[in-house]
Amino acid sequence: MIAHSTTQTLTVSGSRRAGRATTPQWIAYAAVRMVLGVLSSLPRDASRALGALCGAAAFRLLRRLRAVGRRNLQIAFPSTTEADRERILRAEYRQLGHHLAEFALMAGYDRQTISKLIAYEGLEHFERASSRGRGVLVLTGHLGAWELSSFFHAMMGFPMGMVIRRLDNPLVDRYVNAIRCMHGNRVLHKDDFARGLISEMKAGRTVGILMDTNMTPPQGTFVPFFGVSACTGSGLARIARKTGAAVLPGFLLEEPGGRYRLHFGEELAIDSTEDGERDASTNTARFTAVLEDYIRRFPEQWLWMHRRWKTRPPGEPGVYV
Repeated sequence: MIAHSTTQTLTVSGSRRAGRATTPQWIAYAAVRMVLGVLSSLPRDASRALGALCGAAAFRLLRRLRAVGRRNLQIAFPSTTEADRERILRAEYRQLGHHLAEFALMAGYDRQTISKLIAYEGLEHFERASSRGRGVLVLTGHLGAWELSSFFHAMMGFPMGMVIRRLDNPLVDRYVNAIRCMHGNRVLHKDDFARGLISEMKAGRTVGILMDTNMTPPQGTFVPFFGVSACTGSGLARIARKTGAAVLPGFLLEEPGGRYRLHFGEELAIDSTEDGERDASTNTARFTAVLEDYIRRFPEQWLWMHRRWKTRPPGEPGVYV
C-alpha cells in the first residue's frame, strides 16, 4: 500500500485545499485510491499484468481518446499501414497500464529494489551539465514512464523540480504530488512557470519539463513536429537562453522483461543571438526535433491520445473532428 508518511502529508498539508473539494471530486478521489490501493497490494508482476488489463479495457471503452490516437498516428506515420498504427496504439495502452501499476507501487520502493529495475544510460551527460552550477533543464515528454523517472532520479541522490499543471481534482492533485515529492523532488506549477524556473536555475538545480503538449500563443510557437506545424511551448528555450542553463534530453524507457533504462542524451546546443524571438523559435524547433526522434524510435511508449495538433496556425483548418 502507499506509505503511511505519504498519507500524513496529504492530510496535514492538503487539508485546507481538500476542504473545497466537491462531492464528485471526493468520489473520484476514492476511486483513484481504491484502484491504486489494489495495484499496490499485489506483487509487481501481478500488478503490471492487472494494469495492462486496465489499459486494454480503456482502449475499448474510451472511444474518443482512441479516435484521437488513431488520428495522431495517421498524421505522424502516414505511410504506415492501418494495422501497424493500430498495433502501436494498442501497445501504448498496455504500456500506460504498466505505468499505472508502477505509480501505485513506487511509494514502496527502496533504493535497492529500484536499482534492480532501472539502469542509467548517459548519466555522465547529466553529471557534467550539473557540475557547471548553472542549472539543468531536462527536456522530456509523455514518453515511457515519465512519473517513475523523476522519482528514481531523486531516490538515487538527484532530486529535481517538475513543471506540471494542477489537476482539476484538488484531492487527487495533493495525493499524487505527495508521492512525487517523497524523496526531495519539487513541484513547479505552470501558473508560476518563468519565475520558478529562473529561481531554480540560479540555484543550480535540475528541472524536468514535459514539452510535448499542445499550447496556444503567445506561450507557444509553431514548429515542425512529424512534419506538421505544432504549437509548442517556448518557455524552456527562453529560460535556457536567459540563464545559460544546460538542456539535455532525459527519458525513462521500458525494455523487455519489465525493466527500464533512464536515458540522458548529450547537452543540446542553444542559439543565443541578438534576436531573442528568433532564438526562441529556433531552439524550440531543435528541442522538438529531439523529442520526435525519441518518439520515432519508441512509438509504442508515447501518449498518442493527446490532441497534440489541436492549435492550428491562422487560416488552417482543425485536424480533429
